[in-house]
Amino acid sequence: MQYFRTLILLLLLLSPLSATDYNKNPEVQSFIERMSKKYHYKKSYLQMIFKSVRKESYCPPCPKKNTLPNEKNTQKISKKQGSWDKYAHCHIGDNHTNMGVKFMEEHQKNLKKVYEQYGVPPEYITAIIGIESYYGNNNGHYYVFDRLTHLAFGNDNRRKFYQYELQEFLRMCYREQIEPRRVKGSHSGAIGLAQFLPSNYQKFAVDFNKDGKVRMSNHADAIASIGNYFNKNGWKKNTPVAVRASYKGNRFNGLRTGTPYKYQRRNLKNITPKEPFNYKDDVMLIKLARANHDELWYGAKNFYVITRYNHSSYYAMAVHQLAQKIKKAYGKGYRKNFKL
Repeated sequence: MQYFRTLILLLLLLSPLSATDYNKNPEVQSFIERMSKKYHYKKSYLQMIFKSVRKESYCPPCPKKNTLPNEKNTQKISKKQGSWDKYAHCHIGDNHTNMGVKFMEEHQKNLKKVYEQYGVPPEYITAIIGIESYYGNNNGHYYVFDRLTHLAFGNDNRRKFYQYELQEFLRMCYREQIEPRRVKGSHSGAIGLAQFLPSNYQKFAVDFNKDGKVRMSNHADAIASIGNYFNKNGWKKNTPVAVRASYKGNRFNGLRTGTPYKYQRRNLKNITPKEPFNYKDDVMLIKLARANHDELWYGAKNFYVITRYNHSSYYAMAVHQLAQKIKKAYGKGYRKNFKL
């Protein structure tokens, strides 16, 4: 219990002058009661941290959606853009590729070990970190405890989801001996290089550098945790992710697209892969809306696995395309260094 006493002293020093006392909220009292009974938290400690929840103004503003710091994308996009053009412009620009190559060079040893253990190629783990946190340059500026409290007990329509994330965040902080009011993350409570939600820590986070701590701010732990996440969600080693397909016309409306819909390739008349695609299982059709046409892709099981990290097909395609760009830019040393 010395841990709790130390935390309370720290909280007194860290408490802002302008804060909200959430102890007055009946739902918070119920939450405290559950945490006390189920996980044996001291009520006095929980009441202390809920007494001075920093207002939103204490959290630096989150970057606007789909923007990144210091991104100088050299790709020119026409004024008329499709939804995929806009999305790709923000997530798979030249900076992302160049920094991804540098990241792979700097963390070659851990990426290689993770590939050997979990079967996930280094370029895909690198692409996740590039898109999620811009290779650690944008891990988030919100205080996670305060942000999750506002979401869990405010007017958000996913309050129950955020109450669970808050619960798991507090449990994670206790396991890892972290003062919860000092942790920063995204506007939704995601943390570190891999932007893990708190509920993912116990299931997927890995202490890969064996220092007795799990930290998503640590490159080795973040890299391995992503590999473990993909592996446990069904990633298949040495199998493709996606391939572009051809079809008749400029806009595709013939069949349902997206990860919920799977097709046997023999039934996809007039839809053929543009490159060799050694994959015999059912495929998904992924449509990317461009300015003057739709791009169509076959998606394999590994494409679906990427969507377990973020359910958007655009997100998974951005990861795939960025991974391929990084691999190509890495050059001839790729196979030698990673032995793939």
